[in-house]
Amino acid sequence: MKKAITIFILFLGTFFLKAQIVITNDNVFNTADQMLLANELFESGEPWAEALGYNLDDLDPMIPNSPDQFSYETGIESYEYSRYLLNTLNGRSGLGLHMMWSPIVMANAAMQPASFDGQFTGGTANGFKEDDMLMMMIGNFGANANFTPFAHPFPQFADFLEGDNNLPQTVQPGFLHDFGSTRWNRSLMDKTLNLGAMGQSSSKQYLWAQDMLSAFHDSADNGIDADGTNSPDLPNSPMFDPNNNIFYGGNNIDGFIGQVLTAESINKTKFILTQLAFDGTALGAVDPATYDPANGIKYFPTKIAVTETSVATGLPPKWDTFTVVDPMSKIFDQWSYLLATTSYMDMMDPNNTSDAAHLAYREVFDGFPFPDAMQNTGTPGPYDLMKGASKVIFMNMMAMHFNSSEGTFIDGAMLNGSGMPMMDNMVKGLNAGYVLVALDKFIPQFTGTPLETMATNALNAQANYIINNLKDPNGGFYNMFTIGTGADTSAKKLMSNAAIVRGLYAAYHATNNATYLTEANAGYDYIIANFYVPSSAVFKTEEGNMNATYTPKNLGVLAGLLREANLTGGKVNAKTIYTNTFDAIYNKMILTEAEATGETGNDSDNDGIPYIQGGTKPFVFAAEGTLAITASVLDNNLDSISVYPNPAVNTITITSNFREINTFKIINLLGQTVINGAISNNQINISQLKRGVYLLQLKDKTLKFIKR
Repeated sequence: MKKAITIFILFLGTFFLKAQIVITNDNVFNTADQMLLANELFESGEPWAEALGYNLDDLDPMIPNSPDQFSYETGIESYEYSRYLLNTLNGRSGLGLHMMWSPIVMANAAMQPASFDGQFTGGTANGFKEDDMLMMMIGNFGANANFTPFAHPFPQFADFLEGDNNLPQTVQPGFLHDFGSTRWNRSLMDKTLNLGAMGQSSSKQYLWAQDMLSAFHDSADNGIDADGTNSPDLPNSPMFDPNNNIFYGGNNIDGFIGQVLTAESINKTKFILTQLAFDGTALGAVDPATYDPANGIKYFPTKIAVTETSVATGLPPKWDTFTVVDPMSKIFDQWSYLLATTSYMDMMDPNNTSDAAHLAYREVFDGFPFPDAMQNTGTPGPYDLMKGASKVIFMNMMAMHFNSSEGTFIDGAMLNGSGMPMMDNMVKGLNAGYVLVALDKFIPQFTGTPLETMATNALNAQANYIINNLKDPNGGFYNMFTIGTGADTSAKKLMSNAAIVRGLYAAYHATNNATYLTEANAGYDYIIANFYVPSSAVFKTEEGNMNATYTPKNLGVLAGLLREANLTGGKVNAKTIYTNTFDAIYNKMILTEAEATGETGNDSDNDGIPYIQGGTKPFVFAAEGTLAITASVLDNNLDSISVYPNPAVNTITITSNFREINTFKIINLLGQTVINGAISNNQINISQLKRGVYLLQLKDKTLKFIKR
């Protein structure tokens, strides 16, 4: 198949001059955008390959494109790039508040006697017990997984908005286990807390934790599937048994990291509920058990500035004050964190032992290493924490962002002087789509409750609003709709369209409503016909604009679209398009890589991506890259030739003002000729074609059309 695609590109080479992506910003790391990309790359990694029947044991990072390019670029590169991003943020960069000052670590330290100071940090008291408590916790995680913890990490529980990812030092040998040379410059960080950044980060922590803790292993690092009879625990006790040769996690490093990531997300969620709830005047706590926005809204504003204090030499700075610098509630922030908490609910659910993975999770959340649920102990545990946060955020979304008369979620809101919500009128395509993704995750976690009904009704209303208001007559989707004014008719963005279609697939998954699937597939076809340039395997980022601008956010949304179009929409060509696009765009946007993706030094795997060691860039994606797409023969209406209707069902008609056209070829996006014949009365019968996007070749011109 790769050979056929190559031949097709060479065939079109006479008419198309390829350009190279130019990195225009490799300094700014936006946490929310990079983590959104990491989340979509994860799900477009091993999970996608496994869903299509690939055996992941066949993959080797040192053997590129084996057994084929798709499996390598999903099971190795997509998957490991997502790990690079999370590893950089949560252990290396220092882009956030240190776990030493997280709420649970501080609370547990406060309960220890004075003699605890120094017990786990070399024996010398320094006036603080929090560092000892953290070291004790990390030591336990290491013992539970039979793993020696990393050196010089910066575990963090609350992530900052942005930072300069230029390293102030060169990455040294041993960087895989000693994180010291990969730390960022703290003075160049935007020390602002943002729920969207923390939510996307927490979603990424969940995705890796659920993967890493879904099995056990032995002292030889052999994986062991949980079956309900084996356990790392002591008999009749949730405590770890150091002598039965069963450890938490699918292998030793996964078991350790999975516990750390889970602890970070638990502390992050506890932190926002106890410190960052805003009533319009002051920050404070919100109690999920009693919370009802009708009795006074407490929400999470989009920007909260942090000041820090240096407490002692050798210890990380401690947060000091929090100041609301932007009191808006943003729907992006809310759905981002809702995705994380509802995902963790599924992982931590004390009643879910439906498969081997959940049997393994039960051993993690049965009292050790993490507390059990309140239904079993009478005391709230991590499951109840995630459930409470999900409830608060969802209820705030409905109170502050859902316009019930229009049936849609709006972008921003804040409270007036009386504490009542004031909504804006903007419905943005990105958020309209991803709200549906979040609700699809939320609904099954609240089955049988009033919140399930409320969320299902909101999901249907939002999906219908998109179809009725954001869809234009040509089949694409507007970037935004302003209530009371109308649609934004500016050039359509790839990100808006891809997010909406991604959301409609989620709406179909949640409801099984065939209308949503039909609309999603039609929207996908529109995107491929109007944004995809198959001759160079790239996407325009704005319709009609041959100068593309790629960012972590639009690349993340695109990855999610192509995956869901394939798995949910049955779009076979999405697999090939992702494969080729990943090579043409994604591999040009990541700054460095390491052994996990086949790199061992310099550019030993010859993919153009430098080795992280010896440089001053982390393994993250560039904030922006541009591509000047030279005018291609694949654009419709070129030289006054057009085809209509487009999309078409049975017949297409060719119009031309300046030449006679007698013969044609129809080529699929794999470069295969599927029809070759003569034109009769300027018409071509396409009834025998399968639904999808095709290229119509007329002499030296090629046009795209959609078969429905």
